Amino acid sequence: MCVSIIACLISLLLASCAQQAAVPDRSFYTDFPQEQSLQASALPLDTAVFRYPFRVRIVGNRAAVLDLHGPDHFVQVFSYPDFHYVASLGRRGNGPGETLSGDNVRWSDGCLQLLDANKSELTFWQEAAGGDSLVQRKRVKLEEGILRALDFVQVDDSTFLIPDYSGEGRFCWVDRQGRLLRRVGTIPSDNEEALANARPALAQVWRSFVDYNPRNGVLAAVTQLGEVLEVWNLRDSTHVVRRGPMGEPEFRIAEGYGIPTGIMGFSDVQVGDSAIYAVFHGHSFRDIAREVQQGKPLPDGGKYLYVFSLKGEPLVKYELDHYIYGISVDEEKGYFVATDVNRDEPIWKYSF
Repeated sequence: MCVSIIACLISLLLASCAQQAAVPDRSFYTDFPQEQSLQASALPLDTAVFRYPFRVRIVGNRAAVLDLHGPDHFVQVFSYPDFHYVASLGRRGNGPGETLSGDNVRWSDGCLQLLDANKSELTFWQEAAGGDSLVQRKRVKLEEGILRALDFVQVDDSTFLIPDYSGEGRFCWVDRQGRLLRRVGTIPSDNEEALANARPALAQVWRSFVDYNPRNGVLAAVTQLGEVLEVWNLRDSTHVVRRGPMGEPEFRIAEGYGIPTGIMGFSDVQVGDSAIYAVFHGHSFRDIAREVQQGKPLPDGGKYLYVFSLKGEPLVKYELDHYIYGISVDEEKGYFVATDVNRDEPIWKYSF
């Protein structure tokens, strides 16, 4: 009981800090002080076929790969680093205990967590005593006021943060029962007309991928469209907004929806202990459409890994020999594992 009360007080304090933060530090970056090229090596998998390996999450001796278009299951779990098969989770379907869409997967507190945006549910699995399988522990239904949850992070024992797509805030604070506690923040857009008259459409095009590191209290968000990084330090209440050369998401409004007209931006982000890592694409929708019309579609994914300081300052730009989507960075050992949706070998390793 006491632990629960303390956890609630911590979450309320963090939320209060986020609400009372000063005006965000907004600035632009034009380039990176260092640029390097990296070559990958394939990591062999144990009898697994993926259609769209979107995310790879590695903790200790376990790796989970999220397949957005998995035919039977959304998540495949392997031993790590040998990638021997352990379990298939998140069975595709609309029945009880099944998953309609696998939108993100994370490890936290020894549990594997899967977000289903279509069912508005979070599912939790815990490793069995023998370590040879995972057992489903619970499913949490998200409150109806949380619109189309597409990403999430666990902040503490009792609280999740979910990007807010209603346009009323930047994040939803959600408890472990799926209840909406409050909305915090605002979309850091310079589009005053959209902020005044089209917040839901603006929230759509400002869809962001997020990550949080409880060891340093840093929360990062990168936009799927455009080139914007946001960094919050939940310990000192600072908020930084960094715009790259491509700027904020560009769009037009049609029947109340935001239709992107600019570029594909970031596709994944990880907050490490010493830096922030983000996968960047940079293809314009005009170029994507033109290449499709000419019968030679561009590879899907980003060919760049951007590294920022924990305050959002650009540090290194890595040009990669693959187009990748998701990453799992091991700072201590100096490498990262990435997913490639374009090749038969879906998992690759890069050394810094």
